[in-house]
Amino acid sequence: MRNLSIFMCLFFMASIQADNHTKAEQEVAKAFAEYFNARSEQDWDTVAAMESASGTFNTNSDGSFHKGLAKTTAAQWGASGQLGSLNTYYPEFSQISDGVVYVRFYYEGIAQNGSISSDYRTRVSQNWVKEEGKWVVKTSHYSPAQFGGVHITVATDFDN
Repeated sequence: MRNLSIFMCLFFMASIQADNHTKAEQEVAKAFAEYFNARSEQDWDTVAAMESASGTFNTNSDGSFHKGLAKTTAAQWGASGQLGSLNTYYPEFSQISDGVVYVRFYYEGIAQNGSISSDYRTRVSQNWVKEEGKWVVKTSHYSPAQFGGVHITVATDFDN
């Protein structure tokens, strides 16, 4: 699984270099691949480090209200119980200003929380910002896509 993830990241990186992306878009594409590889590998330290130090604004695909500014730690990511096999598809990177790149993509696969698993298909948009010389996630908006499941609600969704 790990080798497949590494291969897919390398393939993805090779394919975007051929396009006419800005330097910022190329850098975010690399960070994006690293971030979602870390999520697949459950490397929660890397995931938390690649989110804005001042916190993130998120909206889940479960129909709940927008979440307030949150600083999610590696321990909180680990406690979320997120497992399964989820992949990103068709990411698009668009620099919208200096230090801000908008990304949109599909996130699909089998989501698992404990013994419960479900098909998962959602559309995602994110804003990546440059903080202290590195690209980090600032916002994420997950919206359900037709023919698939959405976020499986877990107990930590209700933590303050």
